[in-house]
Amino acid sequence: MKKSITTKESANIKDSANINESDIKIFVNNQPIYTKSGKSILEACLENNIFIPHLCYDPRLKPQGACRLCVVEIEGVAGVVASCVTEVKNGMRIKTSTPLINELVKVNLELIISDHPMDCMTCEVCGSCMLQDLAYLYNIKEISYKGAIHEKKVFSDNPFIYRDNEKCILCGRCVRMCDDVVGANAIGYAHRGFESEIIPAFEKSMLLTDCVFCGNCISTCPVGALLSKPYIKSARVWETKQVKTICPYCGVGCEIILHVKDNKIVNVSTQVGLNVNNANKGNLCVKGRFGLDFVASSKRLTQPLLKSKNGKFVKTSWEKAISVVAQKLTEIKSKYGPDSIAVLSSAKCTNEENYLMSKFARAVIGTNNIDHCARLCHASTVTGLIPTFGSGAMTNSIDDIKYADAAIIIGSNTTEAHPVIGYELIRCVQQNGLKIIVIDPRNIPITKYSTLHLKHKPGTDIAVLLGIMNVIYNNNLINNEFINERTEGFDNFISCFKDYTPEKVFQISGVKEQDLIEAAKIYGSAKNAMIFYAMGITQHTCGTDNVIAIADLAMMTGNIGRPGAGVNPLRGQNNVQGACDMGALPDMLSGYQGVENDNMRWRFEKRWGRILPNKKGLTVTEAMEAAMQGKIKAMYIMGENPMLSEPDILHVASALKKLEFLVVQDIFISETAEFADVVLAGASFAEKDGTFTNTDRRIQRVRKAVDPPGQAIEDWRIICMISNAMGYQMHYSNPAEIMDEISSVTPIYGGINYERLENEMLHWPCRQYYDPGTKILHSKNFTRGKGRFIPVYFTEPAENPDESYPFILTTGRILYQFHTRTMTGKVKGLNEIAPFNVVQINNSDANKLNIKTGDKVEVKSRRGSIIIKAAVTENIKEGVVFIPFHYADAPANILTNPVLDPKAKIPEFKACAVKISKVK
Repeated sequence: MKKSITTKESANIKDSANINESDIKIFVNNQPIYTKSGKSILEACLENNIFIPHLCYDPRLKPQGACRLCVVEIEGVAGVVASCVTEVKNGMRIKTSTPLINELVKVNLELIISDHPMDCMTCEVCGSCMLQDLAYLYNIKEISYKGAIHEKKVFSDNPFIYRDNEKCILCGRCVRMCDDVVGANAIGYAHRGFESEIIPAFEKSMLLTDCVFCGNCISTCPVGALLSKPYIKSARVWETKQVKTICPYCGVGCEIILHVKDNKIVNVSTQVGLNVNNANKGNLCVKGRFGLDFVASSKRLTQPLLKSKNGKFVKTSWEKAISVVAQKLTEIKSKYGPDSIAVLSSAKCTNEENYLMSKFARAVIGTNNIDHCARLCHASTVTGLIPTFGSGAMTNSIDDIKYADAAIIIGSNTTEAHPVIGYELIRCVQQNGLKIIVIDPRNIPITKYSTLHLKHKPGTDIAVLLGIMNVIYNNNLINNEFINERTEGFDNFISCFKDYTPEKVFQISGVKEQDLIEAAKIYGSAKNAMIFYAMGITQHTCGTDNVIAIADLAMMTGNIGRPGAGVNPLRGQNNVQGACDMGALPDMLSGYQGVENDNMRWRFEKRWGRILPNKKGLTVTEAMEAAMQGKIKAMYIMGENPMLSEPDILHVASALKKLEFLVVQDIFISETAEFADVVLAGASFAEKDGTFTNTDRRIQRVRKAVDPPGQAIEDWRIICMISNAMGYQMHYSNPAEIMDEISSVTPIYGGINYERLENEMLHWPCRQYYDPGTKILHSKNFTRGKGRFIPVYFTEPAENPDESYPFILTTGRILYQFHTRTMTGKVKGLNEIAPFNVVQINNSDANKLNIKTGDKVEVKSRRGSIIIKAAVTENIKEGVVFIPFHYADAPANILTNPVLDPKAKIPEFKACAVKISKVK
């Protein structure tokens, strides 16, 4: 038997100097250890490196006590108890390894193994199977129990998850994971007694299943019953190199482990546990676990391309490509001035690369015409939160959700756009009693777990928020102490919401009066309440005012500056927060230091050795219009695809055609790259070192796992090569040196370096080397001093339905595709599940138009039209239609309105007028 505790392990046990008042003392095998009240014996032992065998335990799940292997003896208690479901008590004396316990464990193991295939030598998880490890540890060579053996099903028709029920030990972990964490309820127990087995819903058609293909059931399976189908027979676990990095999809910033063999990713996993230093605690979504095939795609760019006179791309050398780019940009700058050039940086690239792109635009070109896709998603977050709070970022961490009593989700399809945050919200609903209020015109998946769903008309968010404020104020649910001590302007602010009675809000938005009142009381009465929002709030002509209204609501209830509270914008791409932090904005240098502020600009001028431009540059939407007008002559675009992401993309195509020179740097030939004169082959996230900053301001290391294909090069090296060729020297040995420069000029990153990031979880602001970082903003004072109430008023969308265009179109994301499909479009399984675009239309509206699911329809706006298949559903409000924006063959952004929020310059993607007709 393994010893219960070793001398080395005992060094990990807390000594008396580190004991908190809340700790309790227990004795395990006569050794004292300290733990927290409320923990189980198993948890206390595992966190102190004391071995107890177990198969059904997962730290992400509520314990079930199913496998009966974790039994212990407790002094004064007859018999043995399951340690996973037995809570520690102060002074408790526990034994983990006695002759009785060892015999019971061995008997239970033999019973489990007696109905388990003995094909360990060829099993996919050989070397990483918990049952195999325990059999070895307890020296089980043959089974004394004889009798009937199951012949159970193998489920192999799922594109991602392979289930072999022959190997299932009925621990129930996958069922609990699916129900209690993911909230999909896609699998469950069937039959009774000896015939019991776990039956997945994905035995049915993929279109009918509730499975979301996240693979978290695989991550919790202790044996080989569940496998990642795309990676079967790719490698044995001991043949692989394992590299920790960060998922390249949404802004949650999930840590992933890439398993690499022969320069190819052969599996994806993640570190499991509620106490690990990652954002996801062992959970992933379908894209993070299965969506990385694009890295090895045969369609990857492998070397630079030049467009020939006949319009075809031809391969060229790096020397030639860099020479052409440097020469053309220098000529255009000399002829028309630096402001004739615009640069688009990338939310897909690292902080270091975005910083160098900012430096390139300002120090090499001499312009502030630099922007990136944050303009199209969260520009209004920065514009709205800086004047109210002083900082335009998520105020709290993902870890804080467990402290919340209530949460408003508005303009965010959380479980599809930010699945792992969705899992945590669902877990807290089921385990902690969290009350969720969803404000959305559709029945989105998380609505299933909401206390209330306010199904409003798109574009009426301010009216709904003002109505909630009205009820909170009239029911004396405001936090007077917080308002008086920590804010300013409340007395003048009151007038903006006093007329927004529930009756008036109903007339504007369609939200029922009683639902509005109940929502206000839930949020206003909660001890701790959070607000989550995303592009459903920001992508409006009133997007900035929407964000300000959210900030006002949080301040008037005092829900700022503590765990379980706050205003939490959910960032849509892996490094959109970092790209903003690094100054890929036309009005901000890194760390949100204004380009028009002489004192802030001087710091960069001294470090970069150049006088920098002191006037705000053009946003991406303004740059496109300036290109159309002939004012912008050249663009350098890195890792962005405006030909799908911009509104009114026919207009964008015209603008790109008018440019004298376009260089695109990417990993694929995108829709935008088709217009380029030069295409530069960059490296994917798996082929470079650097950092990403996630949605809650957590700065995390990205590590190189494989080599880029062919002659492709890391993006930071390409920027340096162009800069050097244009006469401004950029020389860095590695991204760590770039981060050192970032920290020297960016106060909120002042304490960040690679050495710290290897061992610590750091959120900015982290201003000095010994600064632990800041998980919660505005805990004592707002960044601007006092929070400022700013009055806002409801305004209609720029375009409303009429007789000619009777429907409101809103756009958004779906779970199985991402952004412009540059990456997910190369993943076979994702395209099996979501192969084409659809328009969601309400049943009643569809009946009037004689449209059925699967029918081809034409959706037309004042800007263009697309042909698309219909999906008739009750999940969307009458008069509203929804189209995902991912698909190039039916691009929603042909239809959307390019009119801008006057403050944030963000387009109104979320509301425009369209008409629909059936295609014969």
